[in-house]
Amino acid sequence: MKGITPFLWFDNNAAEAVDYYSKIFKNLKTINTSRGPDGKVFTVSFKLENLDLTALNGGPVFKFTQAISFFVACKTRKELDAIWDKLSVEGKVLMKLDKYPFSERYGWVQDKYGLTWQLILNNNSQKITPILLFADTQRGNAGSAIKLYTSIFKDSKIDTMIKYTQNDMDKGNVMHSSFKLRGQGFMAMDSHNDAKINFNEAVSFVVHCENEKEVDYYWEKLSKGGKTSQCGWLKDKYGVSWQIFPTILGKMLADKKKSKKVMDAVMKMTKLDIKTLQKAYK
Repeated sequence: MKGITPFLWFDNNAAEAVDYYSKIFKNLKTINTSRGPDGKVFTVSFKLENLDLTALNGGPVFKFTQAISFFVACKTRKELDAIWDKLSVEGKVLMKLDKYPFSERYGWVQDKYGLTWQLILNNNSQKITPILLFADTQRGNAGSAIKLYTSIFKDSKIDTMIKYTQNDMDKGNVMHSSFKLRGQGFMAMDSHNDAKINFNEAVSFVVHCENEKEVDYYWEKLSKGGKTSQCGWLKDKYGVSWQIFPTILGKMLADKKKSKKVMDAVMKMTKLDIKTLQKAYK
């Protein structure tokens, strides 16, 4: 993988959730399922339309918030309404499905697992797009965050940047923006109200690195002004969580005979060091 993979933290129901989404979206394919020493599912890697994702059975530590949701572009009203009807079962409507100034049909819903989805009627070339909402203490930072991210990642550009121009409180803030990181589409916006919504580790973004030079580069750039954690996790200065992940680690963890030694080494690290991982793998 060369892109950036959204990583979803579920409360021990990751496989159930992926199966649930497979019944809602036409194009969902499970790529790989990893299991822990006890034989239980640990992660499920899957492709939803155009987007690679990973679901983790992480327990009840982190809960999804509206700070990161997934924007679903539907070409027909029939398609949109069918997805909406299924996602809203046992869920919560955040913005009702209706006509808005920006779209003939749009709605925002939280599914029964807590993950949020924004459905819209349009012909966006990327079917599913992660969208970041900068709210609470991060309100007003969407523009600077987008500029930072597009300066760090190669094959990046800002496609649109629409700002508020009238309301004194919001003037200059980002109403809506679309941009690409490593050629992959993202969206971002500043909250229009004082909602107490914050980023957390329930949704993080995995940056796949081919070598130690890439690991060091992304670790340094993204952690500047933020916080680092164990196992290659960090929070950037805006509170968005990232995992700086050497691709070789995936191959090591797939080796059932050696994966425990490698994982033990991972648990002792903050930034992941490829040489140390290779020693553990021998």
